[in-house]
Amino acid sequence: METIIVILFILGYLAIALEHNLKVDKLIPALAMMAVLWALVAFGIDSFPNWFDSAGHKLVEGFANFSLAERHHLLEETLLHHLGKTAEILFFLLGAMTIVEIIDYFDGFSTFKDFIKTKSKKKLLWIFAFLAFFLSAIIDNLTATIVLITILQKIVPEKNTRLWFASLIIIAANAGGAWSPIGDVTTTMLWIGKKVTSAKLMEYLIIPSIVCMAVPVFIASFMEPFKGKIDNVLEDDGVRSKYGPRMLYIGLFAIVSVPVFKTITHLPPYVGMMLSLAVVGIFAEIYSKRAFNISSAYIDEEADTVDYHSPVHKSLSRIEMPSVLFFFGILMAVAALESLGMLFLGAEALKTIIPNTDIVIILLGVGSAIIDNVPLVAASMGMFQEPIDSHLWHFIAYSAGTGGSMLIIGSAAGVVAMGMEKINFMWYLKNIAWLAAAGFVTGAIVFMFLRNFTF
Repeated sequence: METIIVILFILGYLAIALEHNLKVDKLIPALAMMAVLWALVAFGIDSFPNWFDSAGHKLVEGFANFSLAERHHLLEETLLHHLGKTAEILFFLLGAMTIVEIIDYFDGFSTFKDFIKTKSKKKLLWIFAFLAFFLSAIIDNLTATIVLITILQKIVPEKNTRLWFASLIIIAANAGGAWSPIGDVTTTMLWIGKKVTSAKLMEYLIIPSIVCMAVPVFIASFMEPFKGKIDNVLEDDGVRSKYGPRMLYIGLFAIVSVPVFKTITHLPPYVGMMLSLAVVGIFAEIYSKRAFNISSAYIDEEADTVDYHSPVHKSLSRIEMPSVLFFFGILMAVAALESLGMLFLGAEALKTIIPNTDIVIILLGVGSAIIDNVPLVAASMGMFQEPIDSHLWHFIAYSAGTGGSMLIIGSAAGVVAMGMEKINFMWYLKNIAWLAAAGFVTGAIVFMFLRNFTF
């Protein structure tokens, strides 16, 4: 049964990768793969020798002696656990995407044209790369990617050129998220799990992360897609733009406040994001009613009704739900493999075969491009017993955070960008993977060099 599950996962993954060749939306194989894998887990629950406790980051002791009823109960609890963890990410994503859409509803991102004067593609690339790098460290790589690609769509009108910019934003955002405890879900896991401290994480990873971002951007800046200039075709909407700058600042401030809310309350980030969405929604309603003057212009005196559409409702209708569901399918499918202990045992076997931990961690980073980095980091937390702030934990944070850039579906930022810009899996593999790999490997070498001389 385990072999069948692995084969189906590989086939589902290939169907996602060959989306355009098969002419089947990636959402379909992702959801089908998730449902079929969990169904097979349920059917074969009495035959599996191991079960992985995701909350405790270890194999369940004595699972082989569990009764069938106990195994089914554990299956339900595990499925609910993974659903909850996935829902946390999805609701966070929905809140961030809605805030971005509300800002866009008021044409708020047009404000950036006053700050970005250059039309040089090369200069624009470096501007977006540094924005992605530092913004992702503050508001996390997922939200930073959403915000910057939305701005990018306002500045770069040409689709093919925008694909290159969006792809480099993914690399920069993942690199920026690796050196911050709130920049990526994996660094947050290590931080909350008392494997790293904020100060040391920043100290040890800031330089390798900069290198990881700068190397591919430097190489790309000499490539054909980034030569020449762009035509800025931004146009203002006279009605909505009046409140655009205000909504931009309110929206970005609300997103940036989420990590502060988390630090103060110790609640999951999605709770703070929902509060931020509520605050932004209040301002959106007030400004929208003022802009459209509904008290006089939209009242039907005979019907005594108001023909008015809420900006929040309008923004929610523009959310890319297929991308959200695709993300759900991928995470839950990987969770099925994780629950059977396959990822944990695979990582343990890798550790046995390759005694050099640096190589093991680099391979974990490469693996995070194929399998979600969250279960890989969870497995590593059970594999190693080093003390807090050991260089090993920081290297894991770097590898898991940046390795996913090598494939478009290897990171949350990549999945979101894939949905927003309809980036083809094979196009990314052909044109961007080697750039991301160059940055990843160079940054890893820099980390190991600095560790030997300064840490």
